[in-house]
Amino acid sequence: MMWVFAIMVVLAMGGVALVASGRTGALPEEYDDRPDVRVPAGRLVGDDLRQVRFSLGLRGYRMSEVDTLLARLADQLDEPPRGGNDLD
Repeated sequence: MMWVFAIMVVLAMGGVALVASGRTGALPEEYDDRPDVRVPAGRLVGDDLRQVRFSLGLRGYRMSEVDTLLARLADQLDEPPRGGNDLD
């Protein structure tokens, strides 16, 4: 019984190797399904940051933290510029 299981494992591995080598036919064309992160060129305004959406990944940042930072930056961009030196 053990040899039957071993033969099945070898055949399964051979099938995977055959498919991976591309000998069973062409794979469908690869396409990028991530959303485009489009930020306009030039000076940004708050609405530009409010509309940005990032794609999800297996490992990444917490969405709520990124959304909070983008909202804060958008609010700062919407504020009128202060007079004087910005380094204060």
